[in-house]
Amino acid sequence: MSVFPADEGWSAWPAPAKLNLTLQIVGRREDGYHLLQTVFRLLDWGDTLHLRPRADGDIRRLGESAPGVAEADDLVIRAAKLLKKEANVAEGADIGIEKCIPAGGGFGGGSSDAATVLVALDHLWRCGLGPDRLAALGLQLGADVPVFVRGENAWAEGVGERLTPLALPPAAYLLVDPGVHVPTAALFASQDLTRDAAPAKISDFVSGSLLGNTFEPVVRRREPAIEAVFQALAHIGTPRLTGSGGGCFVEFADRASAEAALATLQSGLRAWVVEGAARSPLLRALEQVRGTEKNA
Repeated sequence: MSVFPADEGWSAWPAPAKLNLTLQIVGRREDGYHLLQTVFRLLDWGDTLHLRPRADGDIRRLGESAPGVAEADDLVIRAAKLLKKEANVAEGADIGIEKCIPAGGGFGGGSSDAATVLVALDHLWRCGLGPDRLAALGLQLGADVPVFVRGENAWAEGVGERLTPLALPPAAYLLVDPGVHVPTAALFASQDLTRDAAPAKISDFVSGSLLGNTFEPVVRRREPAIEAVFQALAHIGTPRLTGSGGGCFVEFADRASAEAALATLQSGLRAWVVEGAARSPLLRALEQVRGTEKNA
């Protein structure tokens, strides 16, 4: 029996993971933030958020936050409070999360969870803010949140908020979590990090000439466990790093090929196969809920 039963007012909402199919730094803003170019690929796999509106206005998370994170600093709590303030909502919400996305792996778990709270509570609270305002709110929480709010694969620039929808072919991915929480701040501070790459165009990615991740050489030197994963994956394809975390992946044309590669990997690796999404499972879920309510 679910701990979040629908007959007690709970609704379930997907929070998909992402991959960065390429990532480079092309400069810095005056405030010190790095200017990026990346391609976000949404996955048909991730966390599940469970939400239940409250009449008393309180916002509460059921279950623990990420290790070492106080509830007040939890992104999903911050997202709910930000939306509540922006939309001047009297209601509150209970929030529960079924976590599948590893923390600190660069798969976007925290950002996606926050985006799902914004999108789902916008519907449940009847705010009607729409994707543009929700994406702007999401940017206050993190640079990756807007892409999850908008729910489309995208070419991203700026700090990651300037998004151009990008049609990507079907693909399957073998993911590996080395179990290493890479400190993002330390990576950005590294003297070995390339911060002045020549700006690229979408056509460079489409042609296949732009597939690297500027964090990869730094991470591989810093973390022996990640270097070991790269060595293991090199036997089945071209391993890549996602984001600024420790998560690694290899792309395949179809799920069967990815599953066959997974079967050849050495035991002991936390590895699994997922498929890329043409658009976010969150948007599909929202459309289904709206359709059900319309026909009720």
